[in-house]
Amino acid sequence: MEKTKVYVGLGSCGIAAGAQDIYDHLRENTASDKLDLEVTSCVGMCYAEPIVEVVRGGERIRYGSVDKKFADRIIASLESGDLPEDHVVTTTPEGKEYLDRQVKIVLKNCGIINPESIDDYLSVNGYKALEKAVNEYEPAKIIEIMKESGLRGRGGAGFLTGQKWSFLAGAKGEKKFLVCNADEGDPGAFMDRSVLEGDPHKVLEGMLIASYATGAQEGVIYCRAEYPLAIKRLNKAIAEAKERNFLGDSILGTDFSFHVHVKEGAGAFVCGEETALMASIEGKRGMPRLRPPFPAESGIQQSPTNINNVETYANVPFIILNGPESYNKYSFKNSYGTKVFALAGKIKRGGLIEVPMGLSIKEIVEEIGGGTDSGRPVKAVQMGGPAGGCIPASMFDTPIDYDSINETGAIMGSGGLVVMDDKTCMVDVARYFLAFTQNESCGKCTFCRVGTKRMLEILTRITEGKGVPDDLDKLEELAHHVQKTSLCGLGQLAPNPVLTTLKYFREEYEAHIFDKKCPAGVCKPLITIQIITEKCTGCTACARVCPVSAISGEVKKPHEIDPEVCTRCGLCIETCNFDAIEVV
Repeated sequence: MEKTKVYVGLGSCGIAAGAQDIYDHLRENTASDKLDLEVTSCVGMCYAEPIVEVVRGGERIRYGSVDKKFADRIIASLESGDLPEDHVVTTTPEGKEYLDRQVKIVLKNCGIINPESIDDYLSVNGYKALEKAVNEYEPAKIIEIMKESGLRGRGGAGFLTGQKWSFLAGAKGEKKFLVCNADEGDPGAFMDRSVLEGDPHKVLEGMLIASYATGAQEGVIYCRAEYPLAIKRLNKAIAEAKERNFLGDSILGTDFSFHVHVKEGAGAFVCGEETALMASIEGKRGMPRLRPPFPAESGIQQSPTNINNVETYANVPFIILNGPESYNKYSFKNSYGTKVFALAGKIKRGGLIEVPMGLSIKEIVEEIGGGTDSGRPVKAVQMGGPAGGCIPASMFDTPIDYDSINETGAIMGSGGLVVMDDKTCMVDVARYFLAFTQNESCGKCTFCRVGTKRMLEILTRITEGKGVPDDLDKLEELAHHVQKTSLCGLGQLAPNPVLTTLKYFREEYEAHIFDKKCPAGVCKPLITIQIITEKCTGCTACARVCPVSAISGEVKKPHEIDPEVCTRCGLCIETCNFDAIEVV
């Protein structure tokens, strides 16, 4: 009897949802002669984890939200031959909405192959692009192909990749470095982690092609230490590639040599900036420096250096193997190819998606993401991480391309997209993101160090009900000074969440300052929690959970809350089964 192959998604998201327990359960309760159990990674449908895929007779069926009880049904099907028909996530209307609009280039293998097996990667044309590059093209031709493809750096700045490579190729130096920036630090962003966990060889292959094109001899993958699974799979992939002569000396029997190692970062957000990243690689404190000289002229150890992020390198094998026209056929204005996004926040179908340039924000949030998980109206999205901006729902027809997103005041960034519903306070959102960047500032620039601190103090004062009318003018003035005088992108872009919320949600700031009210009911000093007498049944559930005994009343009679004692923790609202408690 032919063995059934079963894949269990063991990316970080799957493991967090319990996939490791499912994997162990399948392994312990099934005879090895009936089941070929394989590891894979995140397929992007994080909302449906744990995910298990069953392959039988050429058919691959993906099951979501798998628990041990359902795993037992899969085990039983090995004997009966009848696979379960429920829990399938790809053919349901919800699954089709999530998948049908996507075009997968970077994520094509993620969740499909075993990321810890080079043979699995080779089975899907892995390293064929490298072979084509070194056997058929001169280095200059590779750079020309990259320029023709229109690929722009996916780390946020959107600089033309081929142009950037040409700078390194033309630089003079005995040694050249190639860096992969995997220091993904944006709240709500997990694109690079998922790619490294799910398809590490593709990133290595992209770096190898870049090395061949630019003449770089040494590569460094700078990955934050908070990504232990990605680091583990990267190191395994490097060892496998060396063993098969795809890495190291005399690659594929040519005179081309390239060596790669992983450098673990300590989690400083500023090290996502390329000059701070290079300082960290050298063992120094991660702080940015003035440019020029640019990295291509003087980078690591004063040697010519090129830096691209994970997603950028992961696009390269497809472009070389299929030609630039196969990539830039997905185009909108001056943006080409696809973009990976991490859907996070109050989104129904959170996860990882890859879409062609030109789709609108509305199509991504409402159609692919399914709207909010609360069922409430979408209020805004935050794009570009802490250095990005908030785009209101009224502008959701904005297409996804670098120029259009920049015109809103936000940035494409590395691809984090945080969804907010109408119960989100935009003043508090601005305060949160500014607190993040202020805390992560390296302190080198006065306006970044002190200016963001003063801005944060103003925002905190407003959310506490202590704001004054002059605060809005002061916020804008400080924001522009921080933008103009900061040395690196962290400081230059830190005011974006404040400026975009001031631009699109100014009425919320004014309500906090003039009316001393938080319209979204989020800022505790500006809200009151009260019981609706007509709805209260006197069940006493709210009184029993109140940690400060602020709720009083007799059984089966309406209760009331003492506003002087209430800490506005919200436990009573969560406990009430009759919608009898409201925020005003």
